[in-house]
Amino acid sequence: MYEAKNYDHLLGLDGFSDKQLEAHFKLYQGYVNNTNTVISKVREYVDANEFGPEFSEIKRRFGWEFDGMRLHEYYFDNLTNDKAAREFDKDSEFAAKIKECYGSLENGHTELTATASMRGIGWAIMAYDKVADRIFTTWANEHDAGHLAGAVPLLVMDVFEHAYAFDYGTNRKEYIEAFYNATDWSKVKERFDAARK
Repeated sequence: MYEAKNYDHLLGLDGFSDKQLEAHFKLYQGYVNNTNTVISKVREYVDANEFGPEFSEIKRRFGWEFDGMRLHEYYFDNLTNDKAAREFDKDSEFAAKIKECYGSLENGHTELTATASMRGIGWAIMAYDKVADRIFTTWANEHDAGHLAGAVPLLVMDVFEHAYAFDYGTNRKEYIEAFYNATDWSKVKERFDAARK
């Protein structure tokens, strides 16, 4: 079964109050608990050879709970208090790939920001597709719709209100800026390098 990761090392993060982070950690822990509950329930139905509507509904729920857990892990893992890790290496292969795919670093930043600024709740994700050797920016509605099959998430931004409401109210623009200022670009580059192997 899954265990919630401890992200207390992010407390004191620039642009994020501890109250905001602690509430978000608690919500993430709920997804971990629910993922484990769904796994157990599915097993119970399978063991009992019961595949009616209850099985169908809990089975459909699995992707939503699992993705809620995993996307939060990507999100928290690509934030850091380490100021050196926040430096974007403009000479890296990752930077070169962004320029190739978007025309410039600025265009890549603009598209991700525009995606994160769209109305609604969800996730703005920069992902790498190894088949085409391309980086794309996508919107994942809720947790389980909008993912690019086989693409590896590189940078994950939570744009549900629970990610910023305590600190920014409905001002998503300020939250997005705070997110970028706290992004661990070394982690994003590490994900890119691993995905290309």
